[in-house]
Amino acid sequence: MTQSVEPRIEINLAKIAHNADVLLKLYGTKGIGIIGVTKGVCGVPEIAKVLVNKGIHILGDSKIKNLKKMREARIKAEFVLLRIPALSEVESVVKHADISLNTELAVIKSLSATAKKINTVHKIILMIEMGDLREGIMPENLEEFIQEVLKLSGIKLVGIGANFACFGGVKPNEENMEKLSSLANEIEERFSLSLSYVSGGNSANYSWFMNTENTGKVNNLRVGESILLGRETLCRMAIPGLFTDAFTFISEVIESKIKPSVPYGEIAQNTLGITPQFQERGKIRRAILGVGFQDVLVSGLTPRLDMDILGSSSDHTVLDAKKIDLQVGDEVAFSLNYGAILSVMTSPNVFKKYINVI
Repeated sequence: MTQSVEPRIEINLAKIAHNADVLLKLYGTKGIGIIGVTKGVCGVPEIAKVLVNKGIHILGDSKIKNLKKMREARIKAEFVLLRIPALSEVESVVKHADISLNTELAVIKSLSATAKKINTVHKIILMIEMGDLREGIMPENLEEFIQEVLKLSGIKLVGIGANFACFGGVKPNEENMEKLSSLANEIEERFSLSLSYVSGGNSANYSWFMNTENTGKVNNLRVGESILLGRETLCRMAIPGLFTDAFTFISEVIESKIKPSVPYGEIAQNTLGITPQFQERGKIRRAILGVGFQDVLVSGLTPRLDMDILGSSSDHTVLDAKKIDLQVGDEVAFSLNYGAILSVMTSPNVFKKYINVI
């Protein structure tokens, strides 16, 4: 039995480094570069350094404070704000991001004015709506939009991009990748531009990449989950040759007793406002961990041993330990999905432990 003062996440930097190296080389075989996405780990410098050391020199995050954190840690990379900016944060965007993704002319005008004030040039990538229905300029409005953008000083249009499989679950397939390439060609010809980035998507693009014979103008992907968890994000299939266990969540047992499997008494709503339902399992060993949904997205945890998560409240998680004789003070290890990693890395209640061995 080991003692743990607090719940922790163990982060294997060597495994993340391996995944980054393999993916960078793999995508590079067809001329596609990677923006390493750090938003899932809150831009922690420990992981950012790993990505840069493996040759990923452009890092993207959706939080300005994470970009600021990496800059202050002197991470030698170009920084991209992946979430389109709000008007209220334009000054911070210009200060902390080298590039930002954009869809609104009012914001771009403000970026232009701010950049001119401090005598700099802020680079932008225009996001195009291609079906997932999150951010994006409608393709039929793109030419007029770019005409207005090119009138502005203090900014430089360096690319276009599209998002897939984040909001609407739309797959990045051969058809929409060809359409994105076609739009890039039209823009370059119409406006005599050379686009540095045609960013075709994210970790969901793995299947398209492996099956396409021609990537067209697409030369960039924004990759986070595949590096961190070794999976593509359409079906969460493990990518051959990558580690899927670089993150381990560990919590301590604070109670372990034989109890009924179904609550007894008059049932109403629980702490989440849900009327819970339970499967009759007879008497079971119910083990309680001292963490709940204020610490981690419990639904994103998978026990490493044969036991079931029965549910959680804000600060307790209840397990059916099955045949495992869990005792008070024992530690239970879990695999995490992307949502669980994100929740843990933003939680001040969970200690982050970095290890560097495979």
